Amino acid sequence: MQLEVIKHDPSEPADAVIIWLHGLGASGNDFVPMVEHLNLAPAHVRFLFPHAPRLPVTINQGMVMPAWYDITAMTIDREIDATQLRASAAAIHQMIDEQIEQGIDSKRIIIAGFSQGGAVGYEAALTYPKPLGGLMAHSTYFATQGDIKPAEANRSLPILVQHGTQDPVVPETLGQRAVAHLKEMGYEVTYQTYPMPHSLCMEQVEDMQTWLIERL
Repeated sequence: MQLEVIKHDPSEPADAVIIWLHGLGASGNDFVPMVEHLNLAPAHVRFLFPHAPRLPVTINQGMVMPAWYDITAMTIDREIDATQLRASAAAIHQMIDEQIEQGIDSKRIIIAGFSQGGAVGYEAALTYPKPLGGLMAHSTYFATQGDIKPAEANRSLPILVQHGTQDPVVPETLGQRAVAHLKEMGYEVTYQTYPMPHSLCMEQVEDMQTWLIERL
């Protein structure tokens, strides 16, 4: 699957890449403002904002919309089409491969994902066969935690999980479960919460910036 992508290149040749995955029904445009908000200079960061494919989504009466995978029931654990999720993760792997072919060190590639994009981010980052720079998971859940096959190359992947304590769409419980499961699997996880709904806030962006600067 080849994804359409919004690309934002730095003024100097890129030496790092952030691939940012949007949520259900949204588009890559949602997170383009993060380029200015994060201000990651002196690192020369290329931002890639892919658009999810358009799929019928069961919980939305089968309406066709941008979606990384179908959600068939909104139970607390979410019933999803795992095959579609893994196809989306494979498309992200293809994007990572392309960046490495262009000369970017895999250890300077970071995956970020919000909500549905974060669920794909977990699968894509943890199963990629070369070491990555990190994973940021925002207001999301670990959809494939029961049967994921992690790559040894990313067993020490730094992971930042952020969640709103007032999130009515993806309850914070799901963020906490993801963190607990990741720690059981032996991952290094930073968990941060904010008094917000299913969104981002400026305090969170500042924390992201700090975390990213440490790695880039």
